[in-house]
Amino acid sequence: MPNMSMFQNSLRSALSTFESLGGLEEHLLQAAGLVRACLLGGNKLLVAGNGGSAADGMDFSTEFTCRYSGDRRPFPAINLAADGALLAAIGNDYAFAEVFARQVWAFGRPGDLLVVYSTSGKSPNILRALDEAKERGLESIAMLGRDGGPAAGRATVELIVRSEITARIQEAHKFLAHCICEQVDADLRAARD
Repeated sequence: MPNMSMFQNSLRSALSTFESLGGLEEHLLQAAGLVRACLLGGNKLLVAGNGGSAADGMDFSTEFTCRYSGDRRPFPAINLAADGALLAAIGNDYAFAEVFARQVWAFGRPGDLLVVYSTSGKSPNILRALDEAKERGLESIAMLGRDGGPAAGRATVELIVRSEITARIQEAHKFLAHCICEQVDADLRAARD
C-alpha cells in the first residue's frame, strides 16, 4: 500500500506473523504437556538463548520461578544465559559454542526439560545444547524462526515462527511462551509443596 507509515508496516507485519501461528496449536499443546510433566514431576526447566532470545528466555523462566498469574508456589526454572561470569569462563576456557551445553551437562538430569530460543536456528551454542540434552536424556522444546535452520529436527517439540523478520519472530516467541504458561498455570497453582 502506498504511503503507509513505518508503524503501519510494522503492525501489518506483526498481524500477518501472528495469524500464521494458528497451525502451531498441536505443537504448543505438546510443549505445554512437556512443561507440565517436567515441573509437576519435581524436575526443572533449563532455558537458553542469545541476545534478545536470552531476554525472552529470562521472561519465560521467571514466569515459573516467580509466577505467571495468581499466587502459587515457585517452580525451578534456570536461565542458562543469566550468569555472566560462568558464560565468560566457559567461553574463554572452552568455546562460546559450549556455554549452554556445559551447563546442560552440569545441571541437567533425566526428567528435566531444555527450552531453547533461536530466531535463526543456526547458533552453534544452541545446537550444542540441544545435542547435549538429547545425550543426557532430557526432552527439549525449540522456539525457532524462519525455517528452523540446523536446529530443526533436534528438539522433542519445535515451535517454528515462519517469518524472516527477527523482531516479529521474537514477538511471536513471547506470545507462544505466554500461551504455554496459560496452558499449565492452573495445574501448577493446584500443586502442593
